[in-house]
Amino acid sequence: MKITDMLNEKLMNLDLKANDKAGVINEMIDMLVYEGFVLSKKAILKAVMDREAIASTGVGMGIGIPHGKSNTVVKPSIVFGKSIKGIDFESLDEQPSYIFFLIAVPEDSANEHLKALSQLSRRLMNQEVREQLMKAESTEEVYKVFI
Repeated sequence: MKITDMLNEKLMNLDLKANDKAGVINEMIDMLVYEGFVLSKKAILKAVMDREAIASTGVGMGIGIPHGKSNTVVKPSIVFGKSIKGIDFESLDEQPSYIFFLIAVPEDSANEHLKALSQLSRRLMNQEVREQLMKAESTEEVYKVFI
C-alpha cells in the first residue's frame, strides 16, 4: 500500500489549532472519526497515546508521526496536519514540530503502518519535500507531494 492510497483530502488540516502534543493528536483523530474512518475516538486515541508512552513519535526535522492500531479503524488512513506556529512534540532533536502524519490502521493489519511509516520517513528525509509541505496552501498541493 502506497502513501497516496492512505491519504485523503478530507483528512488534511493545513492550520492545526492545537497548542500541545495531546491537542494535535486529538484534533487529527477528530477528523478520522468525523469522516467515518474510525468508529471509536476513545479506542484509537488510547492506541496512539499508548504508543507515544513508549517513545515520542516526534522524529525531528519539524516532523511528528503518531500512529496506532485499533479494531475500530474502518480503513487504513493517514491524517495530515500542519501547524504554522510549531508544537512541542517531544522530538528527538528537541525542536518544534510543524508537519504531522497520524497513521491509523486496523488491529489485524500485519505491517501496513510500518510500511506507511517507512515510506513517509524516506520521503520526509528530503528537505525539499518538507519545504513543499510547509508551503502547501491546499490539500491538493499536499497530495501532489506524494505522487
